[in-house]
Amino acid sequence: MTTSIPGLLIAAPEPALVARAAASRMGKFIREAIRDRGIAHVALSGGSSPNPAYELLAKEPLDWCKVHIYWVDERAVPPANDRSNYGAAKKALLDRAEIPDANVHRMRAEASDLGEAAAEYETILRKTINDKADGGIPRLDLVVLGIGDDGHTASLFPGEPTMHVTNKLVCAVAANAARGREARMTLTSPVLENAHASVILVVGKAKHPALSRVWQSSGSLDDTPARIIRSFRGQTTWLIDHEAGSFGECKN
Repeated sequence: MTTSIPGLLIAAPEPALVARAAASRMGKFIREAIRDRGIAHVALSGGSSPNPAYELLAKEPLDWCKVHIYWVDERAVPPANDRSNYGAAKKALLDRAEIPDANVHRMRAEASDLGEAAAEYETILRKTINDKADGGIPRLDLVVLGIGDDGHTASLFPGEPTMHVTNKLVCAVAANAARGREARMTLTSPVLENAHASVILVVGKAKHPALSRVWQSSGSLDDTPARIIRSFRGQTTWLIDHEAGSFGECKN
């Protein structure tokens, strides 16, 4: 198997050290955005891997009044639900850092019309982010992502059409009863690909096969949507523990 790592790799022996390094990188990119553009637009992911990093990020000496928070994806549940990405980030980061409420842009994925809610979120992105890439696509300053055991990232899942949506910045994701997955909202590839920087957290032995497929020099986006990360135009930083990355030249 031939692997090629698209971006900077930072490997650590255990998840706690991954979280520390991730918080440091996030803080770096946020400070650079404020320095260069006067503001930082940051999109967060859910899942268990980033929460410890968010807790440490909240302690970073940042000008939080100049930071706007968005979400990469969200499950179709109320914000107080245990599975809400917003709810998890609120506990880990928002309640700990002094981020103005007006700077927090939650995906309202609990709405009865998920497609309409997705269109509203696209409007928010276009109105609040002045920095634009070709085609008028808003450029987030930082995107935080993970990789699922099945090779998904954001809510772009294997074998589903969402992976190929390019005419929307945000779209609804249908529920998949066979996989026990509720409906969701997600940013689409045009937004993710154009971010100034991305931080990818991958922790645990269960992520090893998916990460391997992402790093292979060739492969299918339909089988492993997280391979989209290979086409990101900004700075990409991979933060992994030894269990997730213990293969070939990636072993540390």
